[in-house]
Amino acid sequence: MKLFEDFGLSHELLNVIRESGFTEPTEIQEKSIPAIMEGKDVIGESATGSGKTLAFGCGIVEHVIPNEGLQALILAPTRELAEQVKDSLSQLSFRKHLSVLSIYGGVAIGPQIKGLSRANVVVATPGRLLDHLQRRTINLSKIKLLVLDEADRMFDMGFMEDVERIIRSCPTERQTLFFSATISSKIKELSNRYMKKPIIVAVRKYVDPSKLKQVYYDVPRNMKLSLLVHLLGHEKSGLVMVFCNSRRTVDFVVKNLKVNKINAIAIHGGFSQNKRTKTISLFNDAKVSVLVCTDVASRGLHIDNVSHIYNYEIPKDAKDYVHRIGRTARAGENGKVVNLLCDFDHDNFSRILSEYRDFSIEKMEKPYVERVMAVQTSSRRDNRGYNRGPRRDNSRGKRFFGRRR
Repeated sequence: MKLFEDFGLSHELLNVIRESGFTEPTEIQEKSIPAIMEGKDVIGESATGSGKTLAFGCGIVEHVIPNEGLQALILAPTRELAEQVKDSLSQLSFRKHLSVLSIYGGVAIGPQIKGLSRANVVVATPGRLLDHLQRRTINLSKIKLLVLDEADRMFDMGFMEDVERIIRSCPTERQTLFFSATISSKIKELSNRYMKKPIIVAVRKYVDPSKLKQVYYDVPRNMKLSLLVHLLGHEKSGLVMVFCNSRRTVDFVVKNLKVNKINAIAIHGGFSQNKRTKTISLFNDAKVSVLVCTDVASRGLHIDNVSHIYNYEIPKDAKDYVHRIGRTARAGENGKVVNLLCDFDHDNFSRILSEYRDFSIEKMEKPYVERVMAVQTSSRRDNRGYNRGPRRDNSRGKRFFGRRR
């Protein structure tokens, strides 16, 4: 096992790394930092939470010069990840006094324009960066280091064309780093066009399969919410993430968990940036025990100590399932994944089993479950078929999920 001292880092950077609580490099850091420090192009295959931000951050801190304009650009797929990477790089570079700025949509552009005049490092989502390029409020002529973080996620979200436009706007003489959970054919194509003899670094999966238990329940659609409430109330757990496929289902689930006295909070792309940041902070600090979310929270965000993943809906893309379950059973801890299936989920679940034949997902017998009361969010239309509008018990003035008992 190498140490950070073996990578030829400056004393100032080594001190910051120690003060941040890092004692030994992770596998992605050990394999990629030497090549990054030599100025080579690198493709790193590593999961969320494996330490890649520190890996490319070392190159940025050591190679970027303060007060000499914008020299490093990191592209990220989501606002949360952009903000998180910015915070990490600011902490890593504070002794060198680099100006690190995050830019993304959903917030006022004026402060970003002002900040770009003095930024040395920018962490950006592709769409907002293109806005700045079109407005000519950002100058990429001095970029010496370009990073694509969560590259596969950006391409899944349809950003490939935007990313290529941004890459072509940067100087050809630069160092380019791609970090991704999987090295897809699109990433290989992009590297062939825009990278110079890249070093490919792949690390073992960060999730320990021996620590991860996966199960599923097959239930009628009108009992799915009731089963979720039952399991959350009876499973001994730490922090819990409940994944849904749409914002609307997230809103429906979190509202009904609260009605049933479960301490839950939601996050999805429809929230303002301030609300999303506050939500992640509350969950990370364990002030809220259940986070109900779309796949915006399955990639990139730094969330520790998640003991249980509940898939209230099964994702269409099998890769999204892998990213969801990668939120637990990390760093030697045990984890559990609970899949709640109704007839709408069977095709997606079969696709996961087909693509990941090594997964062992045990079928569980449904326990006796009390039907819970459900409250609608906005209309009587169903949440992707799970609720066709609550019936009203006229004698009691209450709404019930599905049939009345």
